[in-house]
Amino acid sequence: MKKWMIYGANGYSGELIARQAQKQKLSPVIAGRNKNKIKKLADELGLNYAVFALDSKEAIAEQLKDMELVLHCAGPFSKTAKNMLEACLISQTHYLDITGEISVFELASSMNQQAKDAGIVICPGVGFDVIPTDCLASQLKELMPDATHLSLGFDSKSGFSPGTAKTSVEGLSQGGRVRKEGKIIKVPLAYKTRKIDFGKGEKLAMTIPWGDVSTAYFTTGIASIEVYIPASPRLVKRLKKMNYIRPLLGLGFVQNFLKKRIEKTVKGPNEEQRNKLKTYLWGEVKNAKGESKQLRLETSNGYTLTVTGSLKMVEQTLITKKSGYYTPSTLVDNRLLEAIETDTANN
Repeated sequence: MKKWMIYGANGYSGELIARQAQKQKLSPVIAGRNKNKIKKLADELGLNYAVFALDSKEAIAEQLKDMELVLHCAGPFSKTAKNMLEACLISQTHYLDITGEISVFELASSMNQQAKDAGIVICPGVGFDVIPTDCLASQLKELMPDATHLSLGFDSKSGFSPGTAKTSVEGLSQGGRVRKEGKIIKVPLAYKTRKIDFGKGEKLAMTIPWGDVSTAYFTTGIASIEVYIPASPRLVKRLKKMNYIRPLLGLGFVQNFLKKRIEKTVKGPNEEQRNKLKTYLWGEVKNAKGESKQLRLETSNGYTLTVTGSLKMVEQTLITKKSGYYTPSTLVDNRLLEAIETDTANN
């Protein structure tokens, strides 16, 4: 197999991916900023390793010069993705990551022509963010080619890893996002609510700034997009109140306080919890006539799917002849989720 790297292998998701890659004999080089943690994991798994920071795109490119592909797992990606992406253009290394951040998807999509010129694939969001919802969006577009509105949602009790929790804290001060008539617009937290049956009965749900607000537009061409998750009336009320103090939540000392609290209290689900939990996906398309169609899917929990999905995308990207910016379903196909779930059942 061609040489490839997992960067951020000492993080929660990165380590899970590295361990599964070693089980599947995919032999990645593992890398990150923390030498002690990276070396310890590499020695345990019998893998080669590298230690470097993400401060300079030229220095990163030097580390990637022999790599066919990098799977970037070190968030928050809003702070780490830009230099890694630019380094990949220099070193001509395929770029995958496990982000769910809209700003990163938008940045990556703006590099489409540069990626084509470099002969590489740029495909962020190859984990739970956004493989399953991306496949669902594409399947819904097939059901209704003239759709003008797309709503997606998921019901998951997987909980947060430390990295995901920190990203969510950063997002509080930025509010929500939806796509309206082709444009991504800022909206308040808990901007819209509606009742949705994700697969186990109707629940109150609210809009969130999920990655599909960006990616589903590239996948489907549908101009208006919203993403929902279940939320209690109490949580919706609390978030609506937080809209009044949102600017304060972005202040440095507030962010630092919340993130340090996360480091002490958030560990991410253990293996037993991951094996028990399922995720329920829902999607709906509507056209200008008011007609609508819905689809529902059931998948493994988000963290398991991030592991199996990202490794499936590594394998697919290393054999592709494509170049440019892609979403997961456009790089492979919209049955990708089924292939991943089959692989998960067989491993």
